[in-house]
Amino acid sequence: MIEYKNVSMTYDSGVEAVKNANVTINRGEFVFVVGKSGSGKSTMIKMLMKEVEPTEGEILIDGFNITEMKKSKIPYLRRSMGFIFQDFRLLPDKNVYDNVAYAMRIIQASAKKIRRQVPLVLSLVGISDKAKMFPDELSGGEQQRVAVARAIVNNPTLLLADEPTGNLDPETAKDIMALLNDINLRGTTVIIATHASDLVNEMQKRVIAIDKGIIYRDEKGGYNYES
Repeated sequence: MIEYKNVSMTYDSGVEAVKNANVTINRGEFVFVVGKSGSGKSTMIKMLMKEVEPTEGEILIDGFNITEMKKSKIPYLRRSMGFIFQDFRLLPDKNVYDNVAYAMRIIQASAKKIRRQVPLVLSLVGISDKAKMFPDELSGGEQQRVAVARAIVNNPTLLLADEPTGNLDPETAKDIMALLNDINLRGTTVIIATHASDLVNEMQKRVIAIDKGIIYRDEKGGYNYES
């Protein structure tokens, strides 16, 4: 379970990105955080990643207050999470297999476990035949599938995605969302920050809408909003 308790976050520039947010996300949920550019949706994700810190309030994950966590413990927190970004963030000098395996090597997984797990995950995301290819040889959709594979290879309990379809064409974006839905059905909590209104409405999941840092709507089923 994830809990934002009276959370506010103000950047050094004076911009109030999030204002008094109170949200609970249960284990296994699929949640969209939506809003226009600059609304605060990405900040909601970044606070869970400990990339930015709230200026007020508390954030709890499974009852543990991560706002009080020491910097030395952050890598251990992130091991339970997977991350997907708009710009993919693949390592250009490594092939698909090694990009995914890299996430396992960081946590010092055994070579045997890597050899077993990476092919399974590549198969799950539909790119087994791309294992020896490099990022610049792949389409945008294929690169994002590699990013998804890397994000889930360590079996995270929480998957965070910040505009994961922002650089993709509509059909490929739908494919990626379907893939993320499949991952959610396997038990992983999925939280996606996006302004892709068509995908949000098509998915019919829980939607948390934020504008100028204020959460003004939180409901299941999707709905039409201005992108």
